[in-house]
Amino acid sequence: MSTIRTALISVSDKEGVVDFARSLQALGIAILSTGGTAALLKQQGLEVRDVSDHTGFPEIMDGRVKTLHPRVHGGILARRKEESHQQAMAEHDIPPIDLVAINLYPFEKTVQAGAGWEDCIENIDIGGPAMIRAAAKNHEDVTILVSCEDYGIVLEEIEANNGATTLNLRRRLAAKAFARTAAYDAAIANWFAKQEEAGMPQRLIVVADRVQSLRYGENLHQSAAFYRIGEAAGTLAGARQLQGKELSYNNINDTDAALQLVEEFDQPAVAIIKHANPCGVALADNLAEAYRRAFACDPKSAFGGIIALNRRVEAEVAAAIAEQFAEVILAPEFSEEAKEIFVAKKNLRLLELHGFRPDFLPQLRSVSGGLLVQSPDDAVLVESGLKLVTKRAPSAQEMADLRTAFAICKHVKSNAIVLARDGRTHGIGAGQMSRIDSVHIACRKAAENGLGTQGTVLASDAFFPFDDNVHAAAVAGITALIQPGGSVRDEEVIAAADKYGMAMLFTGMRHFRH
Repeated sequence: MSTIRTALISVSDKEGVVDFARSLQALGIAILSTGGTAALLKQQGLEVRDVSDHTGFPEIMDGRVKTLHPRVHGGILARRKEESHQQAMAEHDIPPIDLVAINLYPFEKTVQAGAGWEDCIENIDIGGPAMIRAAAKNHEDVTILVSCEDYGIVLEEIEANNGATTLNLRRRLAAKAFARTAAYDAAIANWFAKQEEAGMPQRLIVVADRVQSLRYGENLHQSAAFYRIGEAAGTLAGARQLQGKELSYNNINDTDAALQLVEEFDQPAVAIIKHANPCGVALADNLAEAYRRAFACDPKSAFGGIIALNRRVEAEVAAAIAEQFAEVILAPEFSEEAKEIFVAKKNLRLLELHGFRPDFLPQLRSVSGGLLVQSPDDAVLVESGLKLVTKRAPSAQEMADLRTAFAICKHVKSNAIVLARDGRTHGIGAGQMSRIDSVHIACRKAAENGLGTQGTVLASDAFFPFDDNVHAAAVAGITALIQPGGSVRDEEVIAAADKYGMAMLFTGMRHFRH
């Protein structure tokens, strides 16, 4: 046990601090404080001693120097059972400080708000991290708090233990404190790297906060958790779950794939995902029609899938979806009528995500002994980047479908082939070792599900290595093709397309997705 007689409180985020300080004072604990925190506590009628009075030295340099003083750090770092430390405290008149409650200048929020260089620099806290690290290091005697979430836990312990905290709690809080200063320093280091370095930084520092522990990973024998990097707003990590079972590892992975896909489109869109690949995608004038068209693309694969919609879900589309078995439904909003329809499916997970924020984080993939890092695949087709390579140009409808198909192709595992017509997929071939196999699978899927291939367009995520892909497409009645180009056999591929009167565009941009 470590008895608390004096607490130092200095917080930027003042949520709950007044009630916390009042409770401490009611327990007979003296309070030291600084600047704005001290002013607020005094205003609320609490007895507070300013740190400047405690140290006998004023706050100077616009508050840059106020707690960096032996009477503060000596009071925190002194080991209570070490005789030499006690002698030093007596000799230099250093009273012990038993509890430290600190949260830091809002550097991360300042950067996210787009502040200029000077504002960001001034929001780099120096004294705060020093006190946090000192208190955490001396957790055998000192209780450290870096989050208002822990005020209640600490007060409960103090009340239950006659003014003291347990070593077990202090160790847990110390671990949390060191994690906070590490994350804070990482945010500063990453910001500096962005200012000074082009491309990938020399040292990448990744900081993530656990959103939730998961029951298992991709398979039952794997442990897992879901972590958030940066602010959650506008990301899957910030989605609100309205109902249903706890999300699993695979649910989260597939839902992110669905979210990224539907947000490619401005008009109402629905994507149905299975094992991180789309099995049906459709655009329409309204969500109900888009869902029906997406589901018809591959009803068998859609069973137990993840559904993402890019508009508010009303009763009509909710009723259509409720006829099938789905694991997760993600949308910007659900009407009250839609929620009532889904209530009967108690295990169905409903996720609401307002204001999607396009991915700006680097993509990370672990390999043996390291990480592969790349920027997000956020490239989009522009008119100037398209090259007509065949004698026949695509019609206006073919052009619209080619654009839609190529956008969907970006979200299909390589080798990827997407057949589309009138704003929806007819067949998808995903993840094959040979591109021609993906073409055959896409055509077979379209035939099996009654949509057919006649009059469809075909998108490929990478170039055609041989003209066999064009021959297979022609046999299936596909009329137009879009692919990156760049194969040594491009001339043979173009000649084959011209032979069948097909239109073909080169994008000069591929979308591998492994």
